[in-house]
Amino acid sequence: MGFIVWLASELMFFAALFAMYFTIRSVVPDQWATETAKLDIPYALVNTLILVSSSFTCQIGVWKAEHKFQPARTGSLLNVKSWGMIEWFYLTFLLGSVFVAGQIMEYATLVSHGIAINSNGYGSVFYMTTGFHGLHVIGGLIAFLFVIGRAYGAKRFGHREATFATCVSYYWHFVDVVWVGLFAVIYILK
Repeated sequence: MGFIVWLASELMFFAALFAMYFTIRSVVPDQWATETAKLDIPYALVNTLILVSSSFTCQIGVWKAEHKFQPARTGSLLNVKSWGMIEWFYLTFLLGSVFVAGQIMEYATLVSHGIAINSNGYGSVFYMTTGFHGLHVIGGLIAFLFVIGRAYGAKRFGHREATFATCVSYYWHFVDVVWVGLFAVIYILK
């Protein structure tokens, strides 16, 4: 229950970031017309699909943890059907890391096009909203490492470890849903 309450507080934090975005956008709409033209929407869409696909791999890992109490693979690494929670969470970690690397590359490209955090209101809002989201993704990646480490360290993988994995998955799905909202507002909404 405490974890859900904490996620609700995170929701309020991101609601404030969305409010900031819309407020500044309404004050200086001309910046949005010129600056959003510099966004690479196909690139951001691919990066978004990578993050969204990580929610699916995360959920398969949770299913292995909750319903099968299977922390690790039971067969060959190449036999995906034999994977346990650990392997699915490693894949989720990899996809999340690719997303973060993609964001960093996008930042570098935007800075080269003159959009920096200190360039104007658009730059400030863009980097604050996507940057705070990126920090939350990194926090989720660290949480996956804790879950994986805990699974390796457990003498017997049981309900307690599965519950921990489930809580981390709630956080990860939350971060993914927030990104879908940010993607829609920043890249799609004109």
